[in-house]
Amino acid sequence: MLMLKKLSLTSKYSYRRISYPLISIMVAAGLCAGTAFPSIAIPWRELILQGIQIISISNLSDTQEFELGKQINQQLLKSKNIKLYPNQAAKKYINRIGQRLVAASPRPDIPYTFQVIEDDSINAFATMGGFVYINTGLMKAADNEAELASVIAHEIAHIADRHAVKQLRQTLLAQGLATATGVDDSVAVQIGVELALRRPKSRQAEFEADKIGIETLGKAGYAQYGAITFMQELLKKASPPSFLSTHPATSARIYQMKQMINPKFAYNGDGLDEKHYQAIVNRLVP
Repeated sequence: MLMLKKLSLTSKYSYRRISYPLISIMVAAGLCAGTAFPSIAIPWRELILQGIQIISISNLSDTQEFELGKQINQQLLKSKNIKLYPNQAAKKYINRIGQRLVAASPRPDIPYTFQVIEDDSINAFATMGGFVYINTGLMKAADNEAELASVIAHEIAHIADRHAVKQLRQTLLAQGLATATGVDDSVAVQIGVELALRRPKSRQAEFEADKIGIETLGKAGYAQYGAITFMQELLKKASPPSFLSTHPATSARIYQMKQMINPKFAYNGDGLDEKHYQAIVNRLVP
């Protein structure tokens, strides 16, 4: 009889050891089954096992935007699409200009990363979270530092106005990859890389970036007319540079940019010394 009681107690104990975790799993399953996940149809078991992060695209915080931009940057550097220019002096030069402009921008309170891409084509682009990319070819194409700074200010303006975040949200929703609830962050990164490399901003976004960029240029102490002269020189080239394929420039757009310039700061500012600039660029990007 005593033995039977011991067996009974042991059975009850064993039952509890088995049943409690089982109940926990069933509760977790019920919670997952009742949760609205994005339309990318990832099984809840994989979500539990892989720990996939679902991020909100309707209300992305500064920290989340930076982390997403950081992942996009890592994927860009891993790919064969871009190659960092190894000259650290060139990186420091671009960073010095960039940070000066950031301090005068409408959004100076996030970390910005400025990188030089080893590519002779005339191009520059930015992605969310403060990541800006400047080609060596663009550095050579500029006649002075004010022109170069105008391009960097334009890219900072895209970040300041969250154009990449808005474009990502629109693309994800249009392709049915997310709902207002959120999206798998790996999917967001993949689309973010695609947008950074191959998708031009809208005309409205370019107009907004022109306006913010020119204002930032003047507040940072650069001659604002550098933005005009650089665009004018690009349009004179026999074959349009890749810079214009992602940042469409037209005569009408240049006209609008002229209206944005404050006459007091048109030629009154830093960066117009062409000889000084060419000496720097010839040393950094021979």
